[in-house]
Amino acid sequence: MSVQTKSLSLPKGGTRDRLGRSWYKFSRNTMSIVGLGFVLLVTFLAVFAPLVAPYPRHAGKFVDFANASTPPGPRYLLGTDVMGRDILSRIFFGFRFSLMMGVVVLALVVPPGVTLGLIAGYYQGSWIDTVIMRITDIFLAVPPLILALSICSVLTPNLFNAMIAVSLMWWPWYTRLVYGLASTLRNEFFVKSAETMGASRFHIIFKEILPNCISPIFTKMSLDMAWVILLGASLSFVGLGVQPPRPGLGTMVAGGSDYLPEQWWISVFPALAIVVVVVGFNLLGDGLRDMFAAEEV
Repeated sequence: MSVQTKSLSLPKGGTRDRLGRSWYKFSRNTMSIVGLGFVLLVTFLAVFAPLVAPYPRHAGKFVDFANASTPPGPRYLLGTDVMGRDILSRIFFGFRFSLMMGVVVLALVVPPGVTLGLIAGYYQGSWIDTVIMRITDIFLAVPPLILALSICSVLTPNLFNAMIAVSLMWWPWYTRLVYGLASTLRNEFFVKSAETMGASRFHIIFKEILPNCISPIFTKMSLDMAWVILLGASLSFVGLGVQPPRPGLGTMVAGGSDYLPEQWWISVFPALAIVVVVVGFNLLGDGLRDMFAAEEV
């Protein structure tokens, strides 16, 4: 006999009605819709950058000194940099690296972080709990940016190593989150019932406890996308992330900072692009959090 978790039972209306109610709760928050719009727009521009960018060649090794440092105008909507490359086109391709950074880092940190949190929470008070959480506390004690900078400075500066550096310092946050949830859920009636019926520990941890942690995990992932992208842009700004001539947003901001304030558009527009991405994911995360909180009431 299978044991039903308290969050997986579907309403009488079925999955379609449940999704409809969830969307209704989400759509009532105007700022969440704005955040979703930003995220969808950025994703579209990143995926179809070669098709929608006015000058796709400008995203690579390209030089046009005849049009260098051109201010925003009809031909170049956001102007050009000191190499004559269209800033708008490079921003579209820069979205690719930003989203790649966020997606890859979360794909690397969420599975181990959640798994360790589940195991430590279920075995709360045992030596397993002590070992996992003390290691987690050690990583959490070091400021994330400082740890990422330290790792990147040892490795060869590039996008891949920046992803590895951020991943090594991001997993403890998921372990800590899930540990708190699992520590509470392990004493719930449905978990005790599964233990009484002889369910395996694997079944209890991943079939009974994990489904009830999904909502907070997804909410944190949407919020963390913004932080990971911002951290990746920070690493690129100091030369430890995306390397020229690739158009990383942080790299573009750093490259144009030497020409402020006369050629302000070289740094300002990539910085605004970072703001759009970060604000979009933050607003989306807030909307998901409110939606999941309303479903639990």
